[in-house]
Amino acid sequence: MTATRISAAPLADDSGLFGWWRVAAPQSRRALVAGSMGWALDAFDVMLFSLTLVAVIAEMGLTKTQAGVLGSITLLGGAAGGLIFGFVADRFGRTRAMMASVLLYSVFTAACGLSQSFWQFAVFRALLGLGMGGEWASGAALVSETWPAKHRGRALGFMQSSWAIGFAVAAMVVGFVLPRYGWRAVFFVGILPAFFTLWLRRSVEEPETWRALQRARIDGTAPTHTRMRATDIFRGKMLPLTLVITFMNACALFGWWGLNGWVPAYLSLPASQGGIGLSTQTMSWLVVFMQVGMWFGYITFGYVTDIISRKRVYVFYLLMASVLLPLYGSMSNPTILLLLGPFVAFFGTGFFSGFGAVTAEIYPTAIRATSQGFTYNIGRIASAAAPFTVGKLATTVGFQIAFAVAGAAYLLSAIAWTGIPDTQGKELE
Repeated sequence: MTATRISAAPLADDSGLFGWWRVAAPQSRRALVAGSMGWALDAFDVMLFSLTLVAVIAEMGLTKTQAGVLGSITLLGGAAGGLIFGFVADRFGRTRAMMASVLLYSVFTAACGLSQSFWQFAVFRALLGLGMGGEWASGAALVSETWPAKHRGRALGFMQSSWAIGFAVAAMVVGFVLPRYGWRAVFFVGILPAFFTLWLRRSVEEPETWRALQRARIDGTAPTHTRMRATDIFRGKMLPLTLVITFMNACALFGWWGLNGWVPAYLSLPASQGGIGLSTQTMSWLVVFMQVGMWFGYITFGYVTDIISRKRVYVFYLLMASVLLPLYGSMSNPTILLLLGPFVAFFGTGFFSGFGAVTAEIYPTAIRATSQGFTYNIGRIASAAAPFTVGKLATTVGFQIAFAVAGAAYLLSAIAWTGIPDTQGKELE
């Protein structure tokens, strides 16, 4: 099999802010739209829990520790989903895996609205997590394989930025639906992303890179290096890379979920419980304003790392997040939180635009989705301790210390980058 290079169609000059989009092939554009929509809808469904947490705690009589356990269960489900759907995406195709994962998280988000006990909620959150983890593994592989190295950072930056859009829309839906119809109705809205799969099935093709590999396997012309198995990420020179990438991502995800899983509760809980005591509508708009910073963080990261070292920018974002998150947790003035929030979200989330590119460029096509699913979602298993840990610390010593621990996780993630190479500009074969 000859190597299949990914290249943009030479239709126009790719200079300017959106030149990279103009020169892209139609399939590349559709793949990016699909990955972005899937990730935005993932965010919409997953973050409804954090945004309704105070209401759920009040009605179901949960403690902050139990609420943290529910968040951790979702992340454990996400880890399992990433591993399962990474394999499914490598074996059966990126778009098929994405459709299955979107259906999973849509159906079980709606099911959360039917929960009558802690354990029912836990089961539905675990199954929702399966879809959440699966969507990222398949979507990241789809976008990575349909965009050339020159523009891959920007494409993945736009895909990742859609999480902020989904999160912001979720906050607005909660601000409107929760006060009028209750938290159960909020979760019922989560079934809507299931309809996205109809467009996905009709409009998005599998990447040529993946299809070429399948054809070569069928006719027996696939070179030896393309016959890799999933377990090869634990052999030879792949093993230390797999371990350090997984550790780096685990620490970054711990910080991310410590931040985003508990900020809405921190803003909404009364002062007697360690919070700020803001109304649901005010909390929702503060969260929406944070998502503006998050979106710019994702987009800026993608543009900058197509020009300069992805590794250096990644580390800079992580170091800034390690400082800003504890600072945010020490503030109680709504105006200061309004101004500081977008910067926390900018640095505390923007670096994830680079994770898909890093793993796509390190691992080969035959095991790309599997390796991306593993390194992202085993990291998510470790980070599953974040909602529980932050909830427990918030109960015992307050949110300031809890957010400081999450900030320390960002610092460890930055240190881990000493063992990860900078693969910027590498073409995929």
